Amino acid sequence: MIMTYRAADARYDTMAYRPSGRSGLKLPALSLGLWQNFGEARDYPSAFEILGFAFDQGITHFDLANNYGPPPGSSEELFGRVLARDFQPYRDEMIISTKAGYRLWPGPYGEFGSKKYLTASLDQSLKRLGLDYVDIFYSHRYDPDTPLEETMGALAQMVRQGKALYVGISSYPEAETRRAHAILKALGVPLTIHQPSYSILNRWIEADGTIDACRELGIGVIAFSPLTQGVLSGKYGRGTTETTRADNQKGPMRASHTSPAVLEAVERLRPIAERRGQTMVQLALSWVLRRREVTSALVGVRSLAQLKDNLGTLAAPDLSDEDAAAIDAAVAGGLIDLHPQPSGWLR
Repeated sequence: MIMTYRAADARYDTMAYRPSGRSGLKLPALSLGLWQNFGEARDYPSAFEILGFAFDQGITHFDLANNYGPPPGSSEELFGRVLARDFQPYRDEMIISTKAGYRLWPGPYGEFGSKKYLTASLDQSLKRLGLDYVDIFYSHRYDPDTPLEETMGALAQMVRQGKALYVGISSYPEAETRRAHAILKALGVPLTIHQPSYSILNRWIEADGTIDACRELGIGVIAFSPLTQGVLSGKYGRGTTETTRADNQKGPMRASHTSPAVLEAVERLRPIAERRGQTMVQLALSWVLRRREVTSALVGVRSLAQLKDNLGTLAAPDLSDEDAAAIDAAVAGGLIDLHPQPSGWLR
C-alpha cells in the first residue's frame, strides 16, 4: 500500500518567518535550495526524506532554477514529482521559486536576460514543476547586453499574466539593483526580493552597498551560499578536499575558497562557535541572519543530518556585539571577494 504523506501538525511552532522588505511576503528564516543535490542522482525516497522533514519543521520556501540539477532542469522535475505525489494538498502553504539567466540551451536565446529567453524559460519551468504559477520568479543574473528595461519588463509581464506572484533579482550589484527597482516601480510591479551570495567570508553586498540599497528601497534579501560552499562548516580545514567540490574548478567553488588564509580564518571561528554552544554551520547561519535586511538564509543539504544541523540555528541566541566583533577579528585577512560579474560562475 502506498503511504500518503501527512504534514506534521506542529510544523509552524518553531520556525520564525520574516517579511521580504516592505511586502506582504514572509519567508522562513531558513529556506531550502535545490541547487546541486537534487538532480538525477537523487532518488525519490531520499529526496522526500529531506523535503518532507524540511516542511514538517516549517521550511515553506523551496528555491529552484532552470539550470539546477545536474543535469539542468532535473531539480525542477524531481520537485514537480514530489508536488504531485506528496505535497499537492499543501501547495498553498508553500513558496516555490525559480530563476532564469544561465545557459540552458544553445543559440542566442538560451541564456541571460532577453524577453525571449525569460518567457520561454519560465514556461518550461512551469511544465517541469507541474504548476500554473510560481510564487517568485528571478532574473538569475544581470545581462550587460540587454537593456534592463527589457528584462524587468519581461518580469512585470509574467506577474500580469499570472505566471509569477512576485519577482526578484539575483547577484545584481548595487547600481543595477537600484535601476531594476526603479524600472519595475514605474511599471507598477514591486521588486520584492534580491538573492545575492553572502556569508562571513563573502561580504560583497556590504562592500558595494547592495544590502544598504535593499534596506532603503524595501527589497528583501535572501542569502545564498551562507556557508561559502561548505567552507564555513570547517570540514576543509580538518581533512582532505580530494572528493569534495573544492576539486571541481569548473564548478562554483574555486581554489581561493580553500586557500591557507581562508582555512586559517575559518579555524579561528571554531572557539567562538564552541563558546556559543553551536556548530560551525550554525554560527555561520546566525551571522547571516543577524541583519534585519536579511529575510532568509538559503541552505543546501545533501543529507537529513545536514538539514538538522542547519535547523539547530533556530534555537541559538542572537549574536551579541561582542560575538560579531570576535568574528570580524577572526576572519580578518581571510575574506573572499565574490562580487558578481556578468560571466560569473554557473548557478
